[in-house]
Amino acid sequence: MPEGPEVETVVRTLEKQIKNNRITDVKIFYSKIIETPNFIENVFNKRFVSFERRGKFLVLGLDRGYLVIHLRMEGKFYIDTNDLVDKHTHAIFKLDDNRYLKYHDTRKFGRIGYVLEISNHPGIARLGLDVLDDKFTGKYLKEKLSSKVIPIKSSLLDQSIVSGIGNIYVNEILFKARVHPNQPSNSLSTFKINQIVKSSKEVIAEAIELGGTTIRSYTSSLNVHGRFDQKLLVHTKEVCSVCETPIKKIYVNKRGTYYCPRCQKLKK
Repeated sequence: MPEGPEVETVVRTLEKQIKNNRITDVKIFYSKIIETPNFIENVFNKRFVSFERRGKFLVLGLDRGYLVIHLRMEGKFYIDTNDLVDKHTHAIFKLDDNRYLKYHDTRKFGRIGYVLEISNHPGIARLGLDVLDDKFTGKYLKEKLSSKVIPIKSSLLDQSIVSGIGNIYVNEILFKARVHPNQPSNSLSTFKINQIVKSSKEVIAEAIELGGTTIRSYTSSLNVHGRFDQKLLVHTKEVCSVCETPIKKIYVNKRGTYYCPRCQKLKK
C-alpha cells in the first residue's frame, strides 16, 4: 500500500511531468472511483497548477478547484502517448500536449474527487498534523495520547492524530524509538513520546528522500522505484540488527507488526 513517502514521491513526479498542462478530455471507465458529482464537467479544461501531499492524499491544484486522490491499496498513475487501456485502467485525462494521464488500480479501492475548496473535502478535514509539520511535537502528541489506552502502533496509524505514517513506517519508527508496538499509548513517558516524534520525522524524511519503499506489489507511478526498502531495520527482517535477537511478527489491530523483543520491551 502506498504510504506517505510513496504519495510524496508520486506528487513530486507528477509535478515535474504535468505542471501547467490543461485537461482537454476525461474518460471514466469505473464510475465508483469517482466520489463527487459532476466530476468531468468540473475538471474539464482546467490546468494543473499545484501539487501537494496531505497525509496520504494527493492534492492536485487546478486553476479552479482541486483534484483529491487517495490511492488506497494499488492505485497508480501513468503518463502515456496513447489512449489504450487495459482492464485495470479506470480513468484517463487527456492533456493539451496529446499525452494521457492514466489512473490504474487492480483492486479498485482508490478514490478520486473534486472540491472547490480543500477544506470541503471530508477526508482531509479529519486529518491530524502531518508527521513533518513543525507543529508535530512531543507536546502535541502527548496531549493526543493522554486518553488513549489503545496500542501506540494503532495511535500512530490513526490519521486524525498524525497523518502521513503507514504500517511499514510505524514498525521502523517504534524500533528506532525502542517502544513495543503494543505499549498502551497513554502509558508512555514524555521521553519516549519525544523519541517517537524524533524517529517519525527522521524515518519519513529519509523515506521521502529515497523515493519511498518499493515492496511487494507496490511500486510508485511513472516507473519511479523507491529505495527505502534497502534501509529497513525491522520490517520483514528475521534478526535484529542491533542485538541479533530473532525478530517477532505479531498482529496489532490486524496489521502485520515486526519488532525486537529485546530492544522493544513491553513496559508494565
